[in-house]
Amino acid sequence: MKLNRFAICAGLLWLLTTGLSLQAGGMVEQWGVFQIILPGPTNGNPFVDTTLSARFTQGDMSVDATGFYDGDGIYCVRFMPDRLGEWHYTTASSVANLDHISGDFTVVKPAAENHGPVRVANTYHFAYADGTPYKELGTTCYAWVNQDEALQEQTLKTLAAAPFNKLRMCVFPKRYDWNTNEPPMYPFAGIPTTNWDFTRFNPEFFRHFEQRIADLQKLGIEADIILFHPYDEGHWGFDRMPASADDRYLRYVLARFSAYRNVWWSLANEYDFMKKKTEADFVRFGEIISTNDPSHHLISIHNGQKMFNHTLPWITHVSVQNGSAVEDAGRAELFRDIYRKPVVFDEVKYEGNLPKRWGNLSAEELVFRFWEGTVAGTYVGHGETYLSPDNIIWWSKGGVLKGQSPARLAFLKQVLADSPAEGIDPIDKWQDPTIAGQPGKYYLIYFGKQQPATWEFKLPKPPLGKGAPLTNGVAFTVEILDTWNMTVTPVPGKFKVKKGDYSYADEAGRSIELPGKPYVALRIKRVED
Repeated sequence: MKLNRFAICAGLLWLLTTGLSLQAGGMVEQWGVFQIILPGPTNGNPFVDTTLSARFTQGDMSVDATGFYDGDGIYCVRFMPDRLGEWHYTTASSVANLDHISGDFTVVKPAAENHGPVRVANTYHFAYADGTPYKELGTTCYAWVNQDEALQEQTLKTLAAAPFNKLRMCVFPKRYDWNTNEPPMYPFAGIPTTNWDFTRFNPEFFRHFEQRIADLQKLGIEADIILFHPYDEGHWGFDRMPASADDRYLRYVLARFSAYRNVWWSLANEYDFMKKKTEADFVRFGEIISTNDPSHHLISIHNGQKMFNHTLPWITHVSVQNGSAVEDAGRAELFRDIYRKPVVFDEVKYEGNLPKRWGNLSAEELVFRFWEGTVAGTYVGHGETYLSPDNIIWWSKGGVLKGQSPARLAFLKQVLADSPAEGIDPIDKWQDPTIAGQPGKYYLIYFGKQQPATWEFKLPKPPLGKGAPLTNGVAFTVEILDTWNMTVTPVPGKFKVKKGDYSYADEAGRSIELPGKPYVALRIKRVED
């Protein structure tokens, strides 16, 4: 059966209201969202009684995507095509009039701002699917999508002017200190706060959530979606659903969200604080996500006090809560050695003034931890927790940023953008963890809280088989970066190196005068012949 006229009209109407990228004439851009929308039965419980999927094929390649019920007799299948050219699809369903519907569409070149989903690159780093480097610089607004509409719009306006390119956000509402308001909508049908029908989803809630994913995508921000969290403690019961409800929820979320290119999956925030779940539950969750996500998005899990087994093959990168690790680059770097994956310190405590030890870092301290994590070859996450009479605090509800760190993190973002595409890696980790970059080509040296007056120009020998070769006479330029005052000061002249036992020093034995204050870095670049 070919796609009928009702399905085409309903699909186009839905796309006009949500901004997805299906184009007239059956065209969609690469890494956009192609959607099949079909009318179907409303009797019984469509969320569990009716199955729907589609197989998308191009040549000898095929991808299966599961569909979902979107309420009001509408069924959908979504797909994120990653190849240009002609595609064909055929549906499969337990209902006759949804079964074996087929059609074709064309995938065209992506828009300039569309680089595809983020993938792991060079073992410890990230890049978009088209190869464009992605230098992660994230923040946290756990419950921003569960606030009133005006506050959500304010959050988006703030993010548009902020340096962040990833946002950690929960699906389920949050109940915690400074966040006890009820959300405007709930994910399940039922009567708040505990009389839920876990077999029936609330499509309005999920349509709203995916609209926010699309809003972030327009801002160039990855949506790091936290699927479970402990900040419920039975108030709604979303933290203690039976296994069948957990699994059904995950499959529904996968069907709805996986076609958005800016999605990341976080199985949980502080998974070990969810006392009604076991580690085996989270392993099951991870296997469901990794097996059933046709777009193969990044997957992580965030810890409270107990580290998860991040060596599991379906975990793409390490998400860590650990503030002390990024007080020293050498400690942060150890996580790379252990897991051999990208490491993101998503929570290192927050800039703010809460009466909690996790929520009262100074801006200087938070920025310092970002830079230590950077020269460790890892990534660090921002959060802000300034008290407010209305209890609107960025880390949970969003709104506006009040701290001093975002401007300094924008400066760091500029430094990262200017760094090598391969990423910043430790260069001399056994001797001097403050030196990072790409050997023989680019060096970033961070002095942190030290206040040296001079630095003798010495570059460690490149590790065996890594980086660009160094020989006598190779020249470098040096810039002094004041990471707090956000200034770049070029050092006059060039520095030509001469080989020593363990390093390449300036051939004239020169040193560089430094300002003698904390939070200074050096950026050293090879002068190309």
